[in-house]
Amino acid sequence: MGIQTIGRAAGVLLHPTSLPSGKLDTDAYRWVDWLAAAGFNVWQMLPLGVPLAGASPYQCASAFAVNPALFGDGEATSIDADQSFDVWYANQKHWVEDYALFMVLKQRFQGQEWSEWPEPLRLRDPKAMFIVRGEQAEALAAMIHEQYACWLQWQALRTYAAERGVYLFGDMPIFVAYDSADVWANPQRFLLDNAGKPTVVTGVPPDYFSETGQRWGNPHYNWAYMRTENFLWWQQRLLYHFEFFDLVRLDHFRGLAASWMIPATELTATKGYWQAVPGDAMLASIQTALGDIPLVAEDLGVITPDVTALRDKYGLPGMSVLQFGFDHFEDNPHKPHNVRENTVYYTGTHDNDTLQGWFSSLNEVGQQHIMQVLGIDDTLQVTDAMLDTIFASRALLAIIPLQDLLHLGSDARMNTPGTVEGNWAWRFDWSDIPDTLASQLHEKLQGHQRNERELASDTTRHTSRPV
Repeated sequence: MGIQTIGRAAGVLLHPTSLPSGKLDTDAYRWVDWLAAAGFNVWQMLPLGVPLAGASPYQCASAFAVNPALFGDGEATSIDADQSFDVWYANQKHWVEDYALFMVLKQRFQGQEWSEWPEPLRLRDPKAMFIVRGEQAEALAAMIHEQYACWLQWQALRTYAAERGVYLFGDMPIFVAYDSADVWANPQRFLLDNAGKPTVVTGVPPDYFSETGQRWGNPHYNWAYMRTENFLWWQQRLLYHFEFFDLVRLDHFRGLAASWMIPATELTATKGYWQAVPGDAMLASIQTALGDIPLVAEDLGVITPDVTALRDKYGLPGMSVLQFGFDHFEDNPHKPHNVRENTVYYTGTHDNDTLQGWFSSLNEVGQQHIMQVLGIDDTLQVTDAMLDTIFASRALLAIIPLQDLLHLGSDARMNTPGTVEGNWAWRFDWSDIPDTLASQLHEKLQGHQRNERELASDTTRHTSRPV
């Protein structure tokens, strides 16, 4: 399924850490109820992975594992005897054992990066691995069962959401962290030197926003090797994501057409170069293995024709952001009249300021221009006018951060790119949501024909065969 299957719909962007408890506990169920009451069919969130440092969900210890801190107390007891554990374990053994080993060793070495571990463990010497598995058998089993318990709790939440017509929309970073179980366990899948260090790292070139570009520092994939295994790792990764989500946003989609290669010795992104990537072959292998792939291409920024062609070849929805739609270029893809039907349209993403904060930061000329475009004469009308613009657009799926539905200012911003302090911390309280807001939004969405379609109340979801 994709957004075409959902129909003309709307959703809310809210990461689980922004729930009042910061966890997927009773608040998550109450949140699903509120979404359904307000007429929203989609709950979008950020990646669920285990953050390496701080709280950023985009630099994680594993491309597969979910963060146990997001979940309430485990509901699975005596899960050794639970037959579903055996099925889950057989399907996830390819990553969960390495993840458990990685985390147990990180704890042993006080969080040290794996490249700093003693050589036998760094290089996964078979004898050293055998000893660790024996000495840490209990801890390893606990780590594996913890991941299963999280998966089990999620399946209960997903079923609950499905019964109420709410689809779950996830987010998958295109690159993985160097200090991750994936790189440690399978270095051949990455461009590393003989010492296990990256030779080139990820980022984007200098542009209007940054004179030196952005140096993210993730290792690049060894695409030649991945091709020899028919992109198995990508198939496995997406297959597990689809056990959690009905839709998955693929971050930095342009990196599947070509990636900016920065020599690891460079401190900035200025001396990088573009290198073609076999994203077409990778997506084809996924489609063959998994069937229709319910991905959304994050195609923001400077997008070249090859990226658009790749997106359209697989019928993937792209993204547009209304905050970016108020310049004087008529071909701007974020302007409402340019937004295609096969698009997810946002007021702003997790990287944008809130609508209120963004508008308040503009000078008077900028504010007057936006009000003129929106056809309003009162600054208090800006947020509602922008919501109506998004809902009235051709885009099949309209997504609004909760902060914008609540008319909150910059204090509620989720993330400011290029900064490390104060991000990923915002939470709402149930008292922040007016009692009448759900009914008001339901009426508004009906007026824009965004919640008229009766969604199936069964638990039919994306299905695919094992890889």
